[in-house]
Amino acid sequence: MSPALLGAALGGVAGLGLVLVVLRVGVIRRPQLATRVLPYVRDVPRIGDPPGVRRTPSAAPTAAAVGVFGPVLRAAADGVERVLGGSASVRRRLERAALDRTVHDFRIEQVIWGLVGFALAAGLGVLRALSGPANPVGLLVLCVVAFAIGVVGRDTWLSSQVKARERRILEEFPTIAELLALAVAAGESPVSALDRVVRRSGGELSDDLGRVLASIRTGEPVAAAFDRLAGASGLPLVSRFAQGIAIAMDRGTPLADVLHAQAADVREAGRRDLIELAARREVAMMVPVVFLVLPVTVLFAFWPGLLGLSLTAP
Repeated sequence: MSPALLGAALGGVAGLGLVLVVLRVGVIRRPQLATRVLPYVRDVPRIGDPPGVRRTPSAAPTAAAVGVFGPVLRAAADGVERVLGGSASVRRRLERAALDRTVHDFRIEQVIWGLVGFALAAGLGVLRALSGPANPVGLLVLCVVAFAIGVVGRDTWLSSQVKARERRILEEFPTIAELLALAVAAGESPVSALDRVVRRSGGELSDDLGRVLASIRTGEPVAAAFDRLAGASGLPLVSRFAQGIAIAMDRGTPLADVLHAQAADVREAGRRDLIELAARREVAMMVPVVFLVLPVTVLFAFWPGLLGLSLTAP
């Protein structure tokens, strides 16, 4: 075969490959039927959804990124889900952190965090390559490690969000329980007392009780609504609080006494935690004294004597 025919054949193959790539990119970027129709049927209940549930547009901060790079981010999120797994744990932590997003939205956030880490590592590698010779394999490994750190970092931050919210709930709980007890003791029904406390207070626990109140107003039994709160909460104190109210409603036991007792238990647990924290901080305060102040004091005490011995020694 002559060079001209070989060049023509290679050019034709390259052109055909380029046409196929362009056509495939057009198919990938074409909006799917579900994407075009979903905004107009979002309020229609779907099979399997609980009664009264309305699907609203996602308020996740990744919604704009998904709108632009949707297929790529979804595929990457599916890959992260297959590698990491644990969707039940993630869903549980999202509920405990009161984040209005799905597990798939969270996986997309993990991918974005990983891409940010990858970009930072890649920028560092480019600067290193411009300043001198660099090992491309080492830079590639660094970028992959940065991507993994970003993915794991988002998961760690979710756990920290859960802990921070539960800490705020524990701080609010005694006050909320005492207000409910006072309202019930004043003669109000549990639902009216709950409504009064939710309207007069604000915070994480107040928001949870507001959702319980909304469920009660839509027809769900009071005991069932508080049982659901007990099952969704990751705090044993809040679970006992919700179960105590549910049992008191079922059996007719004095609700005010139950709430007062639970508030006292939470305050006592808070005092115990404070004492334990003070004991741990007291031990931590000894570290600079032992390793910094004490050696300097010993040096100041013995250095003049050592200097005098060295001057008087023959």
